Amino acid sequence: MTATPGPIAIPEVAATDVVAKPEQWLNADAPWVARGLTSDWPAVQAAKQSNTAFFDYLLGFYNDKKVSAFLGEPEIGGRFFYNEDLSGFNFVQLDTTLKQLAEKLEALSAIDHPPSLYMGSTNLDHWLPGLSEAHQLRLPLPSALVSLWLGNHSIVAPHFDYPANIACCIAGVRRFTLFPPDQVANLYVGPWDLTPAGQPISLVDIKHPDLEKYPRFEEALSLAVSADLQPGDAIYIPSLWWHQVESLAEVNGLINFWWTQQPPALGSPMDAFTHALLSIKQLPRAEREAWHALFDYYVFSESAADRDYWPTNRADRTRLIEDPLARQLRAELTNHLRR
Repeated sequence: MTATPGPIAIPEVAATDVVAKPEQWLNADAPWVARGLTSDWPAVQAAKQSNTAFFDYLLGFYNDKKVSAFLGEPEIGGRFFYNEDLSGFNFVQLDTTLKQLAEKLEALSAIDHPPSLYMGSTNLDHWLPGLSEAHQLRLPLPSALVSLWLGNHSIVAPHFDYPANIACCIAGVRRFTLFPPDQVANLYVGPWDLTPAGQPISLVDIKHPDLEKYPRFEEALSLAVSADLQPGDAIYIPSLWWHQVESLAEVNGLINFWWTQQPPALGSPMDAFTHALLSIKQLPRAEREAWHALFDYYVFSESAADRDYWPTNRADRTRLIEDPLARQLRAELTNHLRR
């Protein structure tokens, strides 16, 4: 049996081009990597000195509020995942301080086959005020949510985020493996109401896939792309692209930026998805197909031509939705959901 080729390399773009043409690269449909985009960041420079210098720099901004972390036994191999029957997880969640986390990561770095310790998305403005100001991207990211991630060897299974994402390695090595959104049916997604960190994840161990159990994953793997990030490198992940993130060094750090070009008044597509599950999923097949046609024509297609035959002074809620109409639609939804 012929082995399925592994992921191909994510295309790279010069950091200077990203800064010079942000409107092009921040609206790209596919991922890209910019080497050295953040190489001048103070945290990156500190990490190049030593792990101690890196943690000392971060702790200089820390306000002593408790942080949340995951801890897994050495046997999980860094793969934070479910238990055998998907009733829980193979790790424990604990509240600690960033100082204690840093001390533990330094201690574990000297141990062969240590436990896996991982702190996920931690908002800089809430826990490390001032750090985001010292680590600007020089890119127009409207109302970006900026977060810090720390840990030793770890694997975060393929998942998606709604906002677009630029993730910047500041310490260690991060390997990103991405799958296009249309591969969702081939990723064998786990429960949506029981997730390791808030987002549904693929059940496939993509490093050692069981293609007898998950045969469709072979197609997803053939379309996967991957890149290893060193300190100072950045990756752009378009909205809804599935991505696995591996931390490959004894100490790894990352700062990421989530943002959307969507005006806040238009709301979140995830809310629409949830509402569709509630109100459409259980309809008879013929009705679902009828709604499918309406959605295709008015939401997903750009060829709806009804407006071409109307008087020019007629409003059209199915085409250009600006702030006044957006607020009207939100008010209608709110009133309907209260019934």
